[in-house]
Amino acid sequence: MTLTQIGMEYRASAEPLRRRLRELRIALKAAEDPEEIWHLKRRIAELTPMLTQCNALAALCIHYYERGYYRDEAYTL
Repeated sequence: MTLTQIGMEYRASAEPLRRRLRELRIALKAAEDPEEIWHLKRRIAELTPMLTQCNALAALCIHYYERGYYRDEAYTL
């Protein structure tokens, strides 16, 4: 498996996270119970870094061998 293929897998795995976050944000707008709002905000806070990391790793893997591509220091040695 090449890094480009791995990057595409990261992109594909980010899509369900993106959809779920969209659903949670819609539910948060409609929620009125303070406890439910707290749980929704907590879940959004847990999933957002996962989506950010999937997107960053996808970009890194897809563009890894391109000249001049700026790599994030978090994922380089």
